[in-house]
Amino acid sequence: MNAKSKAEEWLNSTSLDDISRQEIQSMSENELDEAFYKNLEFGTGGLRGIMGVGSNRVNKYTIGMATQGFANYLKESNSGQVSVAVAHDSRNNSKTFAQITADVFSANGIKVYLFEDLRPTPELSFAIRHLKCNGGVVLTASHNPREYNGYKAYWSDGAQLITPHDNNVIDHVNQISSIDHVDFNSDQNLIESIGEQVDTEYLEMIKELTLSSESIKNQTDLKVVFSPIHGTGITLIPRVLKELGFDNVHIVEEQSTPNGNFPTVVYPNPEEEEAMTLALKKANEIDADLVMATDPDSDRVGIAVKNSGGEFQLLNGNQTGVLIVYYLLKKWSESRFKGNEFIVKTIVTTELIKDIADDFNVNCYDTLTGFKHIAALIAKLEGKEVFIGGGEESYGYMIGDNVRDKDAVASCVILAEMTAWARDQGKSLFDILLDIYREYGLYQEALKSIVKKGMRGAEEIQEMMRTFREDPPAMLAGSKVTTIIDYQSSLKKDLKNGSSEEVQITKSNVLQYITEDGTKVSVRPSGTEPKIKFYFSVKSDSEWSDYESESENLKNKVHKLLVDLGL
Repeated sequence: MNAKSKAEEWLNSTSLDDISRQEIQSMSENELDEAFYKNLEFGTGGLRGIMGVGSNRVNKYTIGMATQGFANYLKESNSGQVSVAVAHDSRNNSKTFAQITADVFSANGIKVYLFEDLRPTPELSFAIRHLKCNGGVVLTASHNPREYNGYKAYWSDGAQLITPHDNNVIDHVNQISSIDHVDFNSDQNLIESIGEQVDTEYLEMIKELTLSSESIKNQTDLKVVFSPIHGTGITLIPRVLKELGFDNVHIVEEQSTPNGNFPTVVYPNPEEEEAMTLALKKANEIDADLVMATDPDSDRVGIAVKNSGGEFQLLNGNQTGVLIVYYLLKKWSESRFKGNEFIVKTIVTTELIKDIADDFNVNCYDTLTGFKHIAALIAKLEGKEVFIGGGEESYGYMIGDNVRDKDAVASCVILAEMTAWARDQGKSLFDILLDIYREYGLYQEALKSIVKKGMRGAEEIQEMMRTFREDPPAMLAGSKVTTIIDYQSSLKKDLKNGSSEEVQITKSNVLQYITEDGTKVSVRPSGTEPKIKFYFSVKSDSEWSDYESESENLKNKVHKLLVDLGL
């Protein structure tokens, strides 16, 4: 069905409201094509897209259709009273979409625990497990630009959907071919408002994760700057830090109020240096020890610490992940190890995490990008091995297994605690990072994202992947490519001897090139944004004494990789 036919189908629907009808009728031909050229795809994690009217947009009808399909599958998969938890972030329309989601679930006889107001995404994961729900939904587009919103679907374990549930839910959503197939007539008796009680249980769980209570007591004057970047972090992060004893937390006031327009930033993403500007300004004013900022739904955290020159330096997601894993293993090694613990990272995350885990004789497993894969591995090993922590390079980390998604609330607690622990030793977090590099080797990672929007952009991304697959580079930054891993075909090719072996990870559209000197380049289309991503990992192959100088050498090597790949 073409865009015009889809638009006419919507216009003929008895469910369509007058405002939406008028907007469709006033669209130009190009606007109509973009809004209706396809149905907004319900992927393995749910929906994400630009808000607006149309089958390819996030709106109350596409949200309703997704919920109807999910509701049908939940009822088919469970006997008795089915229940779900529903939460939302600070984005425009998120609260409305959360209410619509609750309405449709309840209209289908499903009990709904609806958060009274915005809450961090990881609390939704916790609530599903805590309330013994069959599933859940959070309305968020994470760190995407302000015009986006989204719908993340979760299963009873508090994790985002995995096989077979992801594909089965997709099938059921795709069966909802018309907005007239959605039951929007809510049963308010089945919708229960939740809030403070779940907040308290969630924060008590996080406080139990702490490993250096004495250091916190010793360093109550630790100066922390925190920014929620107009998102949900303001609801719980300052509160839990205070309850733990951090009495010197300074909020970035300009970004403290939840606001879906994100007025102080271009992108509400702590991965972006621009989004950290106000937090760094505040940190310099008060001479802070630690700077932390979370994205709108508080599942990612970016940090800054003082470097050896006394200037604030932003750490990338790999560096923060390395610090967290090192600290967890260091503290666990003092009294907690039983010999069956493990760490998890993703295939595009720094290998330094594995080096550290190996040194502590702790298993380190790789998964595909996305915390649903980490959660699936935790579930698979439950009762056999104990998950300590882990994460991925895109600023997401998980500590303990009570939450089955990345958790910036728990991460902020661990990072503040680790800063206190380092300060007890007369060190900063940057000093600890340098200690790690001296012990295990200096790594440098980088990410290059190329945005390709719209229908043509999606085609260009697929063409780029086809080219890299069919015509791989022979040399990268002066080093011969010796291994190619294609996760789509599950094959790892050794170019030195021509042999191949099967990769024991779920199939995915990801390519990796590994060179003779250990350089690793990964290429993958984003699953949630109109981007193709290139991940670079290089390691110093010589003794180094000056971090800044050697780090610059590695940055130059990354630049050579970019040139060799035509980026």
